[in-house]
Amino acid sequence: MNTHVKIIEVGPRDGLQNEKQFVATEAKIELVDRLSAAGFENIEAVSFVSPKWVPQMADGGQVMAGIRRRTGTLYSALVPNMRGLQGALAAQVDEVVIFGAASEAFSQRNINCSIAESMDRFQPVAEAAKQAGLRLRGSLSCALGCPYQGETPVAAVVDLAERMLRLGCDEIDVADTIGVGTAGRTKEVMQAVGQIADLGTQVSGHFHDTYGQALANILAALECGVRIFHSSVAGLGGCPYAKGATGNVASEDVLYLMHGLGLHTGVDLDAVVDTGTWISAQLGRDNASRAGKALALKKAG
Repeated sequence: MNTHVKIIEVGPRDGLQNEKQFVATEAKIELVDRLSAAGFENIEAVSFVSPKWVPQMADGGQVMAGIRRRTGTLYSALVPNMRGLQGALAAQVDEVVIFGAASEAFSQRNINCSIAESMDRFQPVAEAAKQAGLRLRGSLSCALGCPYQGETPVAAVVDLAERMLRLGCDEIDVADTIGVGTAGRTKEVMQAVGQIADLGTQVSGHFHDTYGQALANILAALECGVRIFHSSVAGLGGCPYAKGATGNVASEDVLYLMHGLGLHTGVDLDAVVDTGTWISAQLGRDNASRAGKALALKKAG
């Protein structure tokens, strides 16, 4: 077993985008800096989407300008179109993330177009990103289930993955946007995607913990050969377009699992626990990470 696992920290973007009250730019900058210092090699820091749709992300340029960039860390931005890409280029991000849904119903509700139309829209974005020398990542929403149409066919996931790879994506995210996936279904989907992509280097798992299955799904994906996973400090976030979807799996919980398996992440769990406690206090909410809370209590004596 390859003992290195890459954890992509998505808290600053996917985690904070659902917060109803605006989070201060300075707090966002400090959050990214704390996560960088903890050793994450990839942080989804901002998005360049219309502030009309996601007002929480309106200060992406200011956040990127204010952070202390750590050598060895990739800073990513979600971009929906050419305008977003221009913002990402101006902010000097290292990687841009484009996104599509494996569910036609979700695609229509989320970005008001079909899956095929969404890929056509991303074609010029992908080409321009690659020409600019940026790393390109493609996110596959609703890969394990959809809030509008129910189960997502495995063939639809594979089809979207192929489309993303043809666009030039260096990495594709198999995302359980609403957290309905199970270990068996995760294996089925990952093994199918593994027929067209290298599970160890090109595919990542993005799991929400709505039904408490995220860690089981991560373990199932690990057994299939996946070595890249997304997580969010303190379990922040969800999807504004997926009713009832709770937060992403907590980084502290994922790190505790990985380290317990003897896998190397390069991330300081103790520093992430402190960061989870800090950001939860900033937002005035309970920390959603079980490992984070237990380890924080243990540290407090």
